[in-house]
Parts: sequence; C-alpha cells; structure tokens
Amino acid sequence: MNILILGSGGREHAITWKLAQSSRQLNLFVAPGNPGTASLAINLPVDPLDFQAVRSALLTYNISMVVVGPEAPLAEGIVDFIEDDPSLSSVAVIGPRRSGAMLEGSKDFAKGFMKRHGIPTAAYETFTSENADDAARFMRTLDPPYVLKADGLAAGKGVLIINDLGEAVSELRAMLGGRFGAAGNRVVIEQYLKGIEMSAFIITDGISYRILPEAKDYKRIGEGDTGKNTGGMGAVSPVPFATPTFMAKVEERIIRKTVDGLRAEGIDYRGFIFFGLMNVDDDPYVIEYNARLGDPESEVILPRIESDLYDLLEGTAMRDLAGRTLMTATDTAVTVMMVAGGYPDNYEKGFPIAGTDMVRASTVFHAGTRVADGRLVTSGGRVLAVTSRGATMREALDKSYKSVSEIFFEGMNYRKDIGFDLKTEER
Repeated sequence: MNILILGSGGREHAITWKLAQSSRQLNLFVAPGNPGTASLAINLPVDPLDFQAVRSALLTYNISMVVVGPEAPLAEGIVDFIEDDPSLSSVAVIGPRRSGAMLEGSKDFAKGFMKRHGIPTAAYETFTSENADDAARFMRTLDPPYVLKADGLAAGKGVLIINDLGEAVSELRAMLGGRFGAAGNRVVIEQYLKGIEMSAFIITDGISYRILPEAKDYKRIGEGDTGKNTGGMGAVSPVPFATPTFMAKVEERIIRKTVDGLRAEGIDYRGFIFFGLMNVDDDPYVIEYNARLGDPESEVILPRIESDLYDLLEGTAMRDLAGRTLMTATDTAVTVMMVAGGYPDNYEKGFPIAGTDMVRASTVFHAGTRVADGRLVTSGGRVLAVTSRGATMREALDKSYKSVSEIFFEGMNYRKDIGFDLKTEER
C-alpha cells in the first residue's frame, strides 16, 4: 500500500510518524515533506498546490491513498481534481471536496451553515468594503472586545480581537482594504464569547464519525496569552475541563449536527473536521471550523491515539468507519513550539539547528526546517514542535521543556507557560 501525505509542516510529520507505526505494510511518501518526514518516508519535490504535479506523482508511484494535510489545497479543490480524474479512480482521498472545505475556506459560509443547522455560535454579521460604514455601526451595537475575522484563509492570522472601538474600526477598514489580500474581501464581525477555548476533532466518512482526543492550543506569541496571534505556540491533550458531561454536549449539539448537516446539504465529506470551541459556563459554542487536523494540535492528539491510524483512514475512504475502533491513551501529551526570532512578523531563515539528535525524552516534529550543506537549518517561522507524554501534565511539560533546553538555533523563542491556565484543573 503506497500512501502520499501532502504538506510540509509539523502536522504532516506527525501524520507520517503515526502511519509509520501501522501494522500494515505501508510505503509512505510526503510531498514536499521536510527533514523529519525524510527519516520515515520518501519526500517528493512536489508543491501540493500544483495539481498536475500531484497527479504525476500519484501515477508514477502507484499511490493508493492521499492524505491532505494543509488547508490551501483543500480550499483550491485538490480532492475534486483527483476524484474527477478517471485515471485516478483507484486513489482514495482523505479530505473533503471543495464544497466541504468551505467550512474553513469561508467564515461567512461556516456561520451560515451553523445558523441553518442550529449549531451554537456567536451572533454575527458579514460586511464588505461597500458597506464598511454599516460594519462600523454594527460594531457600536456590540460590547467590547470586538471580534473581526477575515472571511477567507489567512494562515491562522486573520482573526483580531480588539478592546478599543476606534482601533477596531481602523483595523476593519485595513482588513477590507487588503491587509489579508483576497481573504479579507469580506469580514465577519461577531459577538465576543467570554470563556476558555479548546479544540475537538473527528474523522468522518460522511455518515459515521469517530471523536479523536481533544486539545487546547496557545495562539498568542507571548506568555499569558499576550501579543499577536500565531499559527500556534503549543498545545496540550487532554483538556481537563472537557469532562464526559461537557463532551456529551459537544457531540449532541455540535458534532452530530455538523455531520448530519453536511449530508443534508449534499456535501460528500470524508476526512477530518476541527471544531474550534469556546466553553461558556460549561456550554460549548463553535468559534470556527477547520477542514483538516490542526497544527500544533496534531502533534499532541496523534501520539495519544492507540489505534492504527491507517485502519481509521481506510474506514473513512470505504465508508466503513462504523466498523473501526478508536482507542485513546489516558496519559497527557504536551507540545512546545520553538519559533524563529521575530515571528510572527519578520524573521530570518537559514540558522543552523543543533541538539535535536540529543533529545531522548520527547518526540521532535519538524515544522519549518530544511537541510542546507548537510546541516539542519531553520526555514520557517514555526521551526520545531517538541512533544512529550507523561502521567500528568506537569510531567509532560517538564520533559518538553528539558528537551527544548537541549536544542539551539539563533534567535529561537518559545512560550514558557504552555498549560499555565489548566494546571489547577488537571484531573
């Protein structure tokens, strides 16, 4: 069985790492991959957004299954492209078609979907540059802080939460004026929900689903959740407040309604769904959907899955997920993200990375690295995800931070308070 994973980050390294543990005889390929995936699979110099190059790779390497990691190829219709090509009819694809990827590709579509299917979410309105004045008036009806979301994909950075009305109006006009490119042509303004965030995940064959381990990620660059939003600075799993009672509400009010709603709207969805949730007084609300696994959440939830990941993917592709078992470990996993100096703003690349071969207590997932002149160097804003497991969150955190201390590259930065808001709740 030849499997191709599309993507190059920590999420794709984690997926490859988990599939490499399968009891099945799998030949793994990653496009384009990174130095971490290269130790587990064959990296292919293929851009996931170059659909013709992907097609060529599928045929050349006799690929039977494709797992789509990042959001951009999904939003651009990679699944449609593969499934609609008669020469690729034997290739199973894990990921939604473009219609399903709209859950992530358009905040306005996602909010409308939730409204149509009675899924709890914050009140909202959508605006364009043509009615920016109406948007400003709408904000004045809301209590601060003000939540502004670019409608399209913005690499996890298109959400602003601003306390001052004047600043919010100014940022709104900047977004509509092109700050996030086409992603900001429309802006969703929504009511602020006060609570604590977490992420839930499922894999679904369009009819049945399996609930994966939950996680909580930390998006802000600074300790205490301060500073600018990032693609994620760390994550923990499980989440102490995600009790069986709370998760039962999530399944009843959100997960089941989402899967049923997709089917009711004729959307063939086979793949992962990420639910960005807010716990408001022990009631769950949806903040956003992602049409794939999160990053860095993948790096903490996949290590806690004890079942064979390929078995779940096969069940998804064959619409036989109801017959597949998901088992989850009871321990805790923690990821600390090591990022480049200056991230999420301007940062330099190409700094040598030392010490990854010295790490024993943790798994190091590569997020933004490459090999240059035989040396591992930085090549992105988020560079390495250091994941550890322990009987308690404290034990897992201690392992990760010890491992982080063994790694060095110039300008490296990381948050020193991952899990800080959960320690008192740990069960």
